[in-house]
Amino acid sequence: MRRQHHSPHIGDLSGPLRDYNGTGRWSVASVQQRYLEHCRTLEVTVPQLPSPKEVQEGNHRWIYPVMDSVIAGIRRGDRACVALGVELIEEPEYFAFGRILKANTARALRRATLTSEQIERLRARIVNMLLAADVPHEYHEYSRLLRRIGLGDWWQTVEQQVVRGNRYVMRYYEYFRKNAVSPNSAGPESG
Repeated sequence: MRRQHHSPHIGDLSGPLRDYNGTGRWSVASVQQRYLEHCRTLEVTVPQLPSPKEVQEGNHRWIYPVMDSVIAGIRRGDRACVALGVELIEEPEYFAFGRILKANTARALRRATLTSEQIERLRARIVNMLLAADVPHEYHEYSRLLRRIGLGDWWQTVEQQVVRGNRYVMRYYEYFRKNAVSPNSAGPESG
């Protein structure tokens, strides 16, 4: 069973303001700043700054995760949003709505155009989670993303280091073995 941890990204959710973005690196301001930096680096000519959905009822105000807007940007093909999505998948900390945000991000990234560097970063993160026997709920979508981008040179590492005594890990190991094997090779396709 997965233990719940308090994350520095989850802010105080008591009181009239409920900001589900939390603090630090994944706050709205930080995500928007990194988005603009990615736009400059990737030469995104028409940036669409991600912004969270906000709801106000009386004295209560809810600010929903800005990552929903980033996920929509990934679906539109916004390369800066894709870069933020890769960063989210790499993030080991917990978030308010974290499972669904990470699963939806992985699902959107499956259809995105990824650079070879982003593909390798995703492979490393997803395989290392498997090897550490860290297969949370969202790992289902991670496994589908890894199937899409391929295992590259990671299959031999998985084969040698996978924790064979863990049935949850072995479920994904078998999934990769069955769904990523090329008829012309001895192991999964290198994607």
